[in-house]
Amino acid sequence: MSKLQHINVGKVSGVFGVKGWVKVFSFTYDRENIIHYSPWLLKKDNETKSFNVTDGHLQGKAVVAQLDGINDRDEAASLMGWDIFISPNQLPKAAKDEYYWSDLIGLRVETNLGVQLGIVESLLETGANDVVIVKGERERVIPFLQGQTIVNIDLAVGIMVVDWDPDF
Repeated sequence: MSKLQHINVGKVSGVFGVKGWVKVFSFTYDRENIIHYSPWLLKKDNETKSFNVTDGHLQGKAVVAQLDGINDRDEAASLMGWDIFISPNQLPKAAKDEYYWSDLIGLRVETNLGVQLGIVESLLETGANDVVIVKGERERVIPFLQGQTIVNIDLAVGIMVVDWDPDF
């Protein structure tokens, strides 16, 4: 699946209550999906800690979670600012013609005429459609429209073919 060893899915953003629950800023879609991935590998600077998620839910617009072994507000507060990672094998298999962004990052990008454009550096949601940020001799922003600008994606070979004017 992914070239990445771990996938960043969120960040501990605060505490909830006095029993050790944490508030989470989730990068997953839907936001509450983050609580279904366990264990979490928390990272901050050069330190890592692993926790099983024992409970969690939406609380208003926030996601809150209870982590095994975190039993009071002070312990929860000590985790604020830590990034939340999961192993790629915790994710469900992507459906045909669907991709996790983490699988696309690092792919070589070339036009359907064979012109090399660079490497997928990141992707962004814009509202209308997602866009691929390609870094090469210059940066390009290419709409992620499968069957239109995105002609083919071959994860095994590590390439994304696009219908894109290399001068644009």
